[in-house]
Amino acid sequence: MTASLADYRAIVGPEIIDELKVAADQIKHRRLQHINSTLVGGGVAELLDRMVPLFRELGVETSWDVIKGEAPFFEVTKAFHNALHGGAEAITEAMLDTYRETTAQNLESVAITGDVVVVHDPQPAGLIEQRGDDRRWIWRCHIDVSTPDPRVWEFLKPYVDRYDSSVFSMPEFSQQLQIPQFMITPSIDPLSDKNKELPQETIERTLESYGLDPARPILTQISRFDRLKDPVGVIKAYRLVKRRHDCQLVLAGGAADDDPEGAEVLKEVNEAADGDADIHVVALPPHSDIEINALVRGSTIVLQKSIKEGFGLTVTEALWKKKAVIAGAVGGIKLQILDGITGFLVHSPEGAANRAIELLGDPALRLRLGTNGYLHAKENFLTTRHIRDYLLMILALEEPSKDMRYLVGLP
Repeated sequence: MTASLADYRAIVGPEIIDELKVAADQIKHRRLQHINSTLVGGGVAELLDRMVPLFRELGVETSWDVIKGEAPFFEVTKAFHNALHGGAEAITEAMLDTYRETTAQNLESVAITGDVVVVHDPQPAGLIEQRGDDRRWIWRCHIDVSTPDPRVWEFLKPYVDRYDSSVFSMPEFSQQLQIPQFMITPSIDPLSDKNKELPQETIERTLESYGLDPARPILTQISRFDRLKDPVGVIKAYRLVKRRHDCQLVLAGGAADDDPEGAEVLKEVNEAADGDADIHVVALPPHSDIEINALVRGSTIVLQKSIKEGFGLTVTEALWKKKAVIAGAVGGIKLQILDGITGFLVHSPEGAANRAIELLGDPALRLRLGTNGYLHAKENFLTTRHIRDYLLMILALEEPSKDMRYLVGLP
Protein backbone atom coordinates (compact mmCIF):
# COMPACT_ATOMS: atom_id res chain seq x y z
CA MET A 1 0.00 0.00 0.00
CA THR A 2 1.32 3.45 -0.93
CA ALA A 3 2.17 5.64 2.02
CA SER A 4 0.47 9.00 2.52
CA LEU A 5 2.23 12.28 3.20
CA ALA A 6 1.26 12.06 6.86
CA ASP A 7 3.30 8.87 7.18
CA TYR A 8 6.51 10.76 6.35
CA ARG A 9 6.15 13.29 9.15
CA ALA A 10 7.75 11.01 11.72
CA ILE A 11 10.78 10.54 9.43
CA VAL A 12 11.47 13.98 7.97
CA GLY A 13 9.51 16.23 10.33
CA PRO A 14 6.32 18.24 9.83
CA GLU A 15 8.15 21.28 8.46
CA ILE A 16 9.25 19.39 5.34
CA ILE A 17 5.71 18.21 4.62
CA ASP A 18 4.36 21.72 5.10
CA GLU A 19 6.97 23.07 2.65
CA LEU A 20 5.84 20.54 0.04
CA LYS A 21 2.23 21.63 0.40
CA VAL A 22 3.13 25.31 0.03
CA ALA A 23 5.17 24.64 -3.13
CA ALA A 24 2.51 22.34 -4.60
CA ASP A 25 -0.15 25.00 -4.09
CA GLN A 26 1.77 27.22 -6.52
CA ILE A 27 1.56 24.74 -9.43
CA LYS A 28 -1.80 23.06 -8.93
CA HIS A 29 -2.95 24.65 -12.17
CA ARG A 30 -0.37 22.54 -14.03
CA ARG A 31 -0.84 18.87 -15.01
CA LEU A 32 2.37 16.82 -14.67
CA GLN A 33 3.07 13.90 -16.99
CA HIS A 34 5.99 11.46 -16.71
CA ILE A 35 7.01 9.24 -19.64
CA ASN A 36 9.61 6.47 -19.53
CA SER A 37 10.40 3.13 -21.17
CA THR A 38 9.37 0.50 -18.62
CA LEU A 39 6.70 0.01 -16.01
CA VAL A 40 8.70 -2.52 -13.96
CA GLY A 41 12.42 -2.93 -13.39
CA GLY A 42 15.13 -0.33 -13.06
CA GLY A 43 15.45 2.76 -10.92
CA VAL A 44 13.26 5.10 -13.00
CA ALA A 45 10.18 2.90 -12.76
CA GLU A 46 10.79 2.44 -9.07
CA LEU A 47 11.06 6.20 -8.50
CA LEU A 48 7.89 6.98 -10.42
CA ASP A 49 5.92 4.22 -8.74
CA ARG A 50 6.44 5.94 -5.38
CA MET A 51 6.45 9.61 -6.42
CA VAL A 52 3.39 9.80 -8.67
CA PRO A 53 0.86 9.02 -5.88
CA LEU A 54 2.49 11.61 -3.62
CA PHE A 55 2.28 14.30 -6.29
CA ARG A 56 -1.41 13.48 -6.62
CA GLU A 57 -1.93 13.69 -2.86
CA LEU A 58 -0.33 17.13 -2.96
CA GLY A 59 -3.04 18.15 -5.40
CA VAL A 60 -0.89 18.10 -8.54
CA GLU A 61 -2.67 16.15 -11.29
CA THR A 62 0.00 13.63 -12.32
CA SER A 63 0.08 10.80 -14.87
CA TRP A 64 2.67 8.23 -15.91
CA ASP A 65 2.91 6.75 -19.41
CA VAL A 66 5.24 4.11 -20.83
CA ILE A 67 6.38 3.91 -24.45
CA LYS A 68 6.19 0.66 -26.39
CA GLY A 69 8.87 -1.02 -28.46
CA GLU A 70 9.86 -4.38 -29.87
CA ALA A 71 13.04 -6.23 -28.87
CA PRO A 72 15.18 -4.64 -31.65
CA PHE A 73 14.35 -1.16 -30.32
CA PHE A 74 15.45 -2.01 -26.79
CA GLU A 75 18.59 -3.65 -28.14
CA VAL A 76 19.35 -0.35 -29.86
CA THR A 77 18.62 1.75 -26.77
CA LYS A 78 20.74 -0.57 -24.61
CA ALA A 79 23.58 0.00 -27.06
CA PHE A 80 22.86 3.74 -26.80
CA HIS A 81 23.00 3.44 -23.00
CA ASN A 82 26.41 1.78 -23.10
CA ALA A 83 27.72 4.20 -25.73
CA LEU A 84 26.52 7.26 -23.81
CA HIS A 85 28.46 5.95 -20.82
CA GLY A 86 31.53 5.94 -23.05
CA GLY A 87 31.50 2.27 -23.99
CA ALA A 88 32.57 0.93 -27.38
CA GLU A 89 29.48 0.13 -29.42
CA ALA A 90 29.06 -0.34 -33.16
CA ILE A 91 26.19 2.04 -33.95
CA THR A 92 24.86 1.56 -37.47
CA GLU A 93 22.50 3.64 -39.57
CA ALA A 94 20.02 0.75 -39.38
CA MET A 95 20.02 1.08 -35.59
CA LEU A 96 19.29 4.79 -35.84
CA ASP A 97 16.44 3.97 -38.23
CA THR A 98 15.02 1.52 -35.69
CA TYR A 99 15.01 4.29 -33.09
CA ARG A 100 13.32 6.70 -35.52
CA GLU A 101 10.69 4.15 -36.55
CA THR A 102 9.76 3.21 -32.97
CA THR A 103 9.66 6.87 -32.01
CA ALA A 104 7.24 7.51 -34.88
CA GLN A 105 5.00 4.70 -33.62
CA ASN A 106 4.99 6.12 -30.09
CA LEU A 107 4.23 9.58 -31.41
CA GLU A 108 1.00 8.07 -32.67
CA SER A 109 0.15 6.04 -29.56
CA VAL A 110 1.31 8.12 -26.57
CA ALA A 111 -1.13 10.89 -25.75
CA ILE A 112 0.54 14.02 -24.42
CA THR A 113 -1.78 15.31 -21.70
CA GLY A 114 0.49 17.18 -19.32
CA ASP A 115 1.16 20.88 -19.10
CA VAL A 116 4.61 19.84 -17.84
CA VAL A 117 5.96 16.73 -19.58
CA VAL A 118 8.96 14.95 -18.03
CA VAL A 119 10.58 12.50 -20.46
CA HIS A 120 13.04 10.11 -18.81
CA ASP A 121 16.25 9.05 -20.54
CA PRO A 122 17.08 8.47 -24.22
CA GLN A 123 14.47 5.83 -25.07
CA PRO A 124 11.47 8.21 -25.31
CA ALA A 125 13.47 11.40 -26.03
CA GLY A 126 12.09 11.61 -29.56
CA LEU A 127 8.60 12.31 -28.25
CA ILE A 128 9.65 15.98 -28.27
CA GLU A 129 8.42 15.89 -31.88
CA GLN A 130 4.96 16.40 -30.33
CA ARG A 131 6.01 19.63 -28.69
CA GLY A 132 3.47 22.43 -28.74
CA ASP A 133 3.71 26.01 -27.58
CA ASP A 134 1.47 25.49 -24.56
CA ARG A 135 3.53 22.84 -22.71
CA ARG A 136 6.80 22.71 -20.81
CA TRP A 137 9.02 19.78 -21.81
CA ILE A 138 11.76 18.49 -19.49
CA TRP A 139 14.32 15.83 -20.42
CA ARG A 140 15.36 13.94 -17.30
CA CYS A 141 18.64 12.09 -17.99
CA HIS A 142 19.47 9.51 -15.32
CA ILE A 143 22.78 8.43 -16.87
CA ASP A 144 26.26 9.91 -17.20
CA VAL A 145 26.64 11.46 -20.67
CA SER A 146 29.84 13.38 -19.90
CA THR A 147 32.00 11.26 -22.25
CA PRO A 148 29.56 9.81 -24.76
CA ASP A 149 30.18 8.11 -28.05
CA PRO A 150 30.10 11.11 -30.42
CA ARG A 151 27.81 9.51 -32.97
CA VAL A 152 25.12 8.62 -30.44
CA TRP A 153 25.25 12.00 -28.74
CA GLU A 154 25.15 13.87 -32.06
CA PHE A 155 22.06 11.82 -32.93
CA LEU A 156 20.29 12.56 -29.63
CA LYS A 157 21.36 16.16 -29.06
CA PRO A 158 18.99 17.74 -31.64
CA TYR A 159 16.10 16.12 -29.75
CA VAL A 160 17.41 17.28 -26.36
CA ASP A 161 17.97 20.86 -27.47
CA ARG A 162 14.28 21.16 -28.30
CA TYR A 163 13.26 20.65 -24.66
CA ASP A 164 12.64 23.57 -22.32
CA SER A 165 15.13 22.22 -19.79
CA SER A 166 17.16 19.18 -18.85
CA VAL A 167 17.83 17.46 -15.53
CA PHE A 168 20.95 15.55 -14.52
CA SER A 169 21.90 13.80 -11.29
CA MET A 170 25.28 15.60 -11.17
CA PRO A 171 26.68 18.64 -12.97
CA GLU A 172 29.55 16.44 -14.17
CA PHE A 173 27.07 14.25 -16.08
CA SER A 174 25.85 17.01 -18.36
CA GLN A 175 26.78 18.33 -21.79
CA GLN A 176 26.82 21.77 -23.36
CA LEU A 177 23.19 22.41 -24.28
CA GLN A 178 21.12 25.32 -25.53
CA ILE A 179 18.62 24.89 -22.72
CA PRO A 180 18.71 25.39 -18.91
CA GLN A 181 20.08 22.48 -16.91
CA PHE A 182 19.03 21.45 -13.41
CA MET A 183 20.69 19.11 -10.94
CA ILE A 184 18.28 16.87 -9.09
CA THR A 185 19.53 13.71 -7.42
CA PRO A 186 17.34 10.59 -7.30
CA SER A 187 15.89 9.28 -4.05
CA ILE A 188 14.51 6.31 -2.18
CA ASP A 189 11.19 5.97 -0.43
CA PRO A 190 11.90 5.05 3.21
CA LEU A 191 8.40 3.59 3.58
CA SER A 192 8.46 1.32 0.53
CA ASP A 193 8.63 -2.46 0.92
CA LYS A 194 12.26 -2.29 -0.14
CA ASN A 195 13.23 0.13 2.62
CA LYS A 196 10.80 -0.13 5.53
CA GLU A 197 11.75 -1.76 8.82
CA LEU A 198 11.35 -5.55 8.90
CA PRO A 199 10.92 -7.99 11.78
CA GLN A 200 14.09 -9.94 12.53
CA GLU A 201 12.27 -13.20 11.88
CA THR A 202 11.46 -12.06 8.33
CA ILE A 203 15.14 -11.29 7.71
CA GLU A 204 16.29 -14.63 9.06
CA ARG A 205 13.61 -16.57 7.20
CA THR A 206 14.60 -14.89 3.92
CA LEU A 207 18.30 -15.62 4.41
CA GLU A 208 17.57 -19.26 5.14
CA SER A 209 15.27 -19.53 2.12
CA TYR A 210 18.23 -18.64 -0.10
CA GLY A 211 20.54 -21.09 1.67
CA LEU A 212 22.46 -18.44 3.59
CA ASP A 213 23.91 -18.97 7.05
CA PRO A 214 23.06 -15.94 9.26
CA ALA A 215 25.91 -16.87 11.62
CA ARG A 216 28.59 -16.28 8.95
CA PRO A 217 29.46 -12.93 7.31
CA ILE A 218 27.46 -12.11 4.19
CA LEU A 219 28.69 -9.82 1.40
CA THR A 220 25.88 -8.67 -0.89
CA GLN A 221 25.49 -6.77 -4.13
CA ILE A 222 21.96 -5.97 -5.30
CA SER A 223 21.73 -4.80 -8.92
CA ARG A 224 20.36 -5.91 -12.20
CA PHE A 225 22.74 -8.15 -14.12
CA ASP A 226 24.65 -5.58 -16.14
CA ARG A 227 28.34 -5.53 -17.01
CA LEU A 228 28.57 -1.91 -15.84
CA LYS A 229 27.72 -3.18 -12.34
CA ASP A 230 30.77 -5.50 -12.56
CA PRO A 231 29.29 -8.59 -10.89
CA VAL A 232 32.21 -10.71 -12.09
CA GLY A 233 34.58 -8.22 -10.43
CA VAL A 234 32.60 -8.65 -7.20
CA ILE A 235 33.21 -12.41 -7.39
CA LYS A 236 36.93 -11.74 -7.81
CA ALA A 237 36.88 -9.53 -4.71
CA TYR A 238 34.97 -12.17 -2.73
CA ARG A 239 37.55 -14.84 -3.58
CA LEU A 240 40.30 -12.61 -2.19
CA VAL A 241 38.31 -11.94 0.99
CA LYS A 242 37.61 -15.65 1.36
CA ARG A 243 41.30 -16.28 1.95
CA ARG A 244 41.07 -14.32 5.21
CA HIS A 245 37.44 -14.68 6.32
CA ASP A 246 34.91 -17.49 6.02
CA CYS A 247 32.18 -15.52 4.25
CA GLN A 248 29.31 -15.83 1.79
CA LEU A 249 28.48 -13.77 -1.30
CA VAL A 250 25.06 -12.81 -2.61
CA LEU A 251 24.61 -11.40 -6.10
CA ALA A 252 20.92 -10.68 -6.44
CA GLY A 253 19.03 -8.77 -9.05
CA GLY A 254 16.23 -8.74 -11.52
CA ALA A 255 15.65 -7.81 -15.11
CA ALA A 256 14.18 -4.72 -16.72
CA ASP A 257 11.92 -4.79 -19.77
CA ASP A 258 14.25 -2.39 -21.60
CA ASP A 259 17.49 -4.32 -20.91
CA PRO A 260 17.94 -7.30 -23.28
CA GLU A 261 21.47 -8.11 -22.05
CA GLY A 262 20.43 -9.28 -18.60
CA ALA A 263 20.15 -13.00 -19.38
CA GLU A 264 23.56 -13.03 -21.06
CA VAL A 265 25.24 -11.31 -18.11
CA LEU A 266 23.50 -13.65 -15.65
CA LYS A 267 25.00 -16.59 -17.53
CA GLU A 268 28.46 -15.01 -17.27
CA VAL A 269 28.01 -14.54 -13.53
CA ASN A 270 26.97 -18.16 -12.99
CA GLU A 271 30.01 -19.31 -14.96
CA ALA A 272 32.28 -17.10 -12.84
CA ALA A 273 30.76 -18.52 -9.66
CA ASP A 274 32.00 -21.93 -10.85
CA GLY A 275 29.90 -23.98 -8.47
CA ASP A 276 31.11 -22.30 -5.27
CA ALA A 277 28.43 -23.18 -2.70
CA ASP A 278 29.03 -19.91 -0.86
CA ILE A 279 28.26 -17.79 -3.93
CA HIS A 280 24.51 -17.28 -4.16
CA VAL A 281 23.41 -15.89 -7.54
CA VAL A 282 19.76 -14.97 -7.23
CA ALA A 283 17.65 -13.93 -10.23
CA LEU A 284 14.75 -12.19 -8.53
CA PRO A 285 11.33 -11.90 -10.13
CA PRO A 286 9.51 -8.55 -10.24
CA HIS A 287 8.04 -7.28 -6.99
CA SER A 288 10.68 -8.95 -4.79
CA ASP A 289 11.09 -5.84 -2.66
CA ILE A 290 10.64 -7.54 0.71
CA GLU A 291 13.22 -10.16 -0.23
CA ILE A 292 15.71 -7.47 -1.33
CA ASN A 293 15.08 -5.53 1.87
CA ALA A 294 15.70 -8.62 3.99
CA LEU A 295 18.83 -9.64 2.08
CA VAL A 296 20.39 -6.20 2.61
CA ARG A 297 19.39 -6.01 6.27
CA GLY A 298 20.84 -9.47 6.84
CA SER A 299 24.15 -8.60 5.18
CA THR A 300 27.38 -7.72 6.93
CA ILE A 301 28.69 -5.58 4.06
CA VAL A 302 26.94 -4.26 0.95
CA LEU A 303 28.85 -3.72 -2.29
CA GLN A 304 28.06 -1.78 -5.44
CA LYS A 305 31.25 -2.13 -7.46
CA SER A 306 30.00 -0.30 -10.52
CA ILE A 307 32.32 0.63 -13.36
CA LYS A 308 29.87 3.31 -14.56
CA GLU A 309 26.85 4.50 -12.65
CA GLY A 310 24.10 7.03 -13.06
CA PHE A 311 23.36 7.35 -9.38
CA GLY A 312 23.14 3.94 -7.71
CA LEU A 313 19.95 3.77 -5.65
CA THR A 314 21.07 0.43 -4.27
CA VAL A 315 23.77 2.37 -2.42
CA THR A 316 21.18 4.74 -0.98
CA GLU A 317 19.07 1.79 0.12
CA ALA A 318 22.01 0.22 1.95
CA LEU A 319 22.98 3.51 3.61
CA TRP A 320 19.40 3.92 4.82
CA LYS A 321 19.65 0.48 6.45
CA LYS A 322 22.86 1.53 8.27
CA LYS A 323 25.03 -0.91 6.37
CA ALA A 324 28.74 -0.53 5.74
CA VAL A 325 29.04 0.02 1.98
CA ILE A 326 31.92 -0.52 -0.43
CA ALA A 327 31.28 0.97 -3.86
CA GLY A 328 32.92 1.99 -7.10
CA ALA A 329 34.19 5.57 -7.18
CA VAL A 330 32.02 6.52 -10.14
CA GLY A 331 28.99 8.63 -10.97
CA GLY A 332 26.42 9.51 -8.35
CA ILE A 333 27.94 7.01 -5.93
CA LYS A 334 30.50 9.71 -5.13
CA LEU A 335 27.70 11.96 -3.84
CA GLN A 336 26.59 9.22 -1.45
CA ILE A 337 29.82 7.63 -0.29
CA LEU A 338 32.08 10.12 1.42
CA ASP A 339 35.19 7.97 1.51
CA GLY A 340 35.98 6.80 5.02
CA ILE A 341 32.94 8.61 6.45
CA THR A 342 29.79 7.05 5.00
CA GLY A 343 31.48 4.10 3.33
CA PHE A 344 34.48 3.24 1.17
CA LEU A 345 35.14 4.08 -2.48
CA VAL A 346 37.22 1.63 -4.52
CA HIS A 347 38.61 1.30 -8.03
CA SER A 348 39.32 -2.43 -8.39
CA PRO A 349 38.39 -5.89 -7.10
CA GLU A 350 41.58 -5.83 -5.03
CA GLY A 351 40.60 -2.52 -3.46
CA ALA A 352 37.13 -3.83 -2.66
CA ALA A 353 38.62 -6.96 -1.10
CA ASN A 354 41.04 -4.95 1.08
CA ARG A 355 38.22 -2.79 2.41
CA ALA A 356 35.99 -5.80 3.04
CA ILE A 357 38.76 -7.53 4.99
CA GLU A 358 39.22 -4.36 7.04
CA LEU A 359 35.49 -4.07 7.77
CA LEU A 360 35.03 -7.73 8.65
CA GLY A 361 37.78 -7.34 11.24
CA ASP A 362 36.38 -4.13 12.77
CA PRO A 363 32.71 -4.18 13.88
CA ALA A 364 33.04 -0.69 15.39
CA LEU A 365 34.08 0.71 12.01
CA ARG A 366 31.10 -0.96 10.35
CA LEU A 367 28.81 0.63 12.93
CA ARG A 368 30.34 4.08 12.49
CA LEU A 369 30.11 4.04 8.70
CA GLY A 370 26.57 2.66 8.84
CA THR A 371 25.38 5.37 11.22
CA ASN A 372 26.98 8.15 9.18
CA GLY A 373 25.57 6.73 5.96
CA TYR A 374 22.06 6.60 7.38
CA LEU A 375 22.20 10.26 8.44
CA HIS A 376 23.58 11.29 5.04
CA ALA A 377 20.81 9.43 3.20
CA LYS A 378 18.12 10.85 5.48
CA GLU A 379 19.28 14.42 4.90
CA ASN A 380 19.76 14.25 1.14
CA PHE A 381 18.24 11.28 -0.66
CA LEU A 382 14.64 10.68 0.46
CA THR A 383 11.50 11.00 -1.67
CA THR A 384 10.31 14.16 0.05
CA ARG A 385 13.45 16.06 -0.99
CA HIS A 386 13.09 14.75 -4.54
CA ILE A 387 9.49 15.92 -4.82
CA ARG A 388 10.48 19.32 -3.43
CA ASP A 389 13.13 19.73 -6.12
CA TYR A 390 10.65 18.87 -8.89
CA LEU A 391 8.15 21.38 -7.54
CA LEU A 392 10.80 24.10 -7.35
CA MET A 393 11.99 23.32 -10.87
CA ILE A 394 8.48 23.65 -12.26
CA LEU A 395 8.10 26.94 -10.43
CA ALA A 396 11.41 28.13 -11.91
CA LEU A 397 10.20 27.26 -15.41
CA GLU A 398 7.10 29.36 -14.79
CA GLU A 399 9.38 32.39 -14.54
CA PRO A 400 12.45 31.59 -16.67
CA SER A 401 15.62 33.56 -16.11
CA LYS A 402 18.60 33.91 -18.42
CA ASP A 403 20.88 33.18 -15.49
CA MET A 404 19.09 29.96 -14.44
CA ARG A 405 21.27 26.88 -14.90
CA TYR A 406 21.19 24.44 -11.99
CA LEU A 407 18.81 23.67 -9.18
CA VAL A 408 21.10 21.93 -6.73
CA GLY A 409 19.58 19.23 -4.59
CA LEU A 410 22.61 19.06 -2.31
CA PRO A 411 24.31 21.76 -0.24
